Formats: sequence, structure tokens, C-alpha cells
Amino acid sequence: MSKLRAAELFAGMGLMRLGLEREGAEVVFANDIEPVKARLYSANFDSSHLVLGDVREVRGEDVPDVDLATASFPCTDLSVAGRRRGLWGRESAVFWELARVLGEMAGRRPRTVLLENVLGFASSRGGRDLRSAVGELNALGYSCDVFVGDAAWFVPQSRPRLFIVGSRDATPQLGAPPPSPLRPERVVGFYRDNPDLRLHIYPLAPPEGEAASLDEVVERMGPADRRWWDEGRTGRFAESLSEIQRSRLRGLASSRRLNRRTAYRRTRRGKAVWEIRSDDIAGCLRTARGGSSKQAVVEAGRGVYRLRWMTPQEYARLQGAGDLDLGSVTDNQALFALGDAVCVPVIRWIARSYLKPLAAATLSTEPMRHAPAHT
Repeated sequence: MSKLRAAELFAGMGLMRLGLEREGAEVVFANDIEPVKARLYSANFDSSHLVLGDVREVRGEDVPDVDLATASFPCTDLSVAGRRRGLWGRESAVFWELARVLGEMAGRRPRTVLLENVLGFASSRGGRDLRSAVGELNALGYSCDVFVGDAAWFVPQSRPRLFIVGSRDATPQLGAPPPSPLRPERVVGFYRDNPDLRLHIYPLAPPEGEAASLDEVVERMGPADRRWWDEGRTGRFAESLSEIQRSRLRGLASSRRLNRRTAYRRTRRGKAVWEIRSDDIAGCLRTARGGSSKQAVVEAGRGVYRLRWMTPQEYARLQGAGDLDLGSVTDNQALFALGDAVCVPVIRWIARSYLKPLAAATLSTEPMRHAPAHT
């Protein structure tokens, strides 16, 4: 992808850029409205091309000639955890601004677009929102492919996301793909239910190999570190646990080795309770505007257990970004920006397995092969 030029709208703190550039692309334009994210972007990248401001103020003429436009637009109105107002909700409606910018680029419109959002996009308003988005991209000259990518294939974080690749070069295909890890039934159903849309299917397969373990991501802190919770907070954590959760904590604490797990708060029957994950991965990182969305680290074994909040650097590692410069903002601001970001190795995989051959005009138009399950 050497010299492939990209523009990123809703750029956030720049993890889309990080994934693309690690595969040889060059980001030449970026836009985001959040000052905190812009500070982090500037701390980690050359920000001379970053436009801080509302996407509604961006015009097609502001965007230089590019081969690829990316957009991780707000999920607030599409997520099952959100208000479900869809593409006409106050925040997620900015999708239409992306479409406007692409339309204003006219003959300079990029050959490819890459959209990323939550899985709830596929079911929002009974699938009508995804249909509207794909239909709008069709009207702009793009055939669309819809698939799922999960951070858990690469890092110890459960983060399935919906991706749309729009191409001006792909040939639309009839029919739906077989169910697979990349195109589960909700995606297959979208193809099946919308035969009038211009859709294509690229024969992707999940990446092979093992993801890093949570133990490799967690920062090491001695028992005296002040970031561990005090006795009162730890006690309140334990009191909130269900009997199943208490049994899980006892089992971890009784181990001869130190075990590390993540925990998060949920509301059960109107009451906030803590739950400890049974597996060796973190739950999906979320924006941390409020404390309830933050995850805690549980370290247990050799007869004891202790807890603390997950650190921003751990969030960065769980997003596959490695250690970043996060010193220009507060911890909560960093968690907010990272929870809103994309997983870097997922973007690298898409760039390497899809965008690169697409840019080389080698996109296959054969029916998709059944993708094997990830091992």
C-alpha cells in the first residue's frame, strides 16, 4: 500500500491512522471535533493535516485527493446500549455529513471508503439504518461489502465491530454469503433481505494465530502501589458480588499463582453490582465519561486479592496500539479517547487482506468461500 493516500473523518486520537500507516498507507487529512482526542493525536502523530472542528464545517474542497476515506462515526444512536435513535439521532446522524463531503468531492471522490461502527448498526431500527447507509453509498457510486472484525482475534479484548467497504471498482453480486465468523447470520440476513442494493462479497477469512493474553497486557504493580483500592472500596466490591461471582473470586485467590482478570459493573434488578470475567480477556472497552464504563483489574492468588482501575496504557495495549504518549490529558480523558477508538491490528488486517488487493485492482468477484472458524 505504499503511497496509498487516505483521509480520516471522525479521526479520534488517530488509531485508524496508526493501523493504516503500519501497512504503508499515508494519511494526508484528518478531522475530529473533540479537543481531547486532538491533543492525543498531536502528541503521537504529525498533526499538521488535522482539522479540529465540526464535520458539518468540512467541505469536499477541503479534502485533498485521496484513494481511501475512512469514518468511525459516533455509535451513540446505533448501539444496543444507547438510545437507538438510529442514523437520524443527534450524534449518529453525522453519517450524512460524511456522505455530503464525499458528494461534494465529485470527480475527486476516493475509489474506496471504509466505515466502522458497532454491531448494533446492523439491527438498528430493524435493519433500516444499515440499508439507508448502504443505499446512500450506492448513490455515490460505491458497491458495498459488509462484514465483522473482532479485536479478540489479535488482543485480549472482546470488541466485535461492523465494517463496510465501499468500492467504486467492485462488481455487485447477487445472493447472500454463507454464515461465517466474518458474516454472521445478521449480516447474511442483510444481504438476503436487500437484493436491490449494490453489494459485493470479498472472500475474507479470519486471521490465524493466537491473540496475546491479558497477563501480557496488564501493568505490573507491587502490593504497596497506591493505585490498588483501599480496604473499604475492596470490601464494597466483594459485598456486591453474587454467590457465583464470590465463588469465582475465592477460586482465583486460592490459586498458587497470581491470576489477573477484568471486572466491570452492571445493573442487575436496579442495583449496581460487580462481575468478574471468567476468561482471560477484557470486555469491550467503552468511553469513560462516567465511572461505570471503566473496567477494573483483579489480581488474585496465594490467598489474597486486590483491585484497581485499568490504566490508560493498558487500554492502549488492548487496542493493539502499544505504549502511547498519553501525558497531555488526564487518565479519564485518555480512557474516553481510547474507548472510542478502533483496534489497530484489526485495521492492519483489513488493510493487508482487503484494501491492498483492492487498491491493486485485484478484487475477486467470485462467490465468497465459507470462511473457517478462528482457532
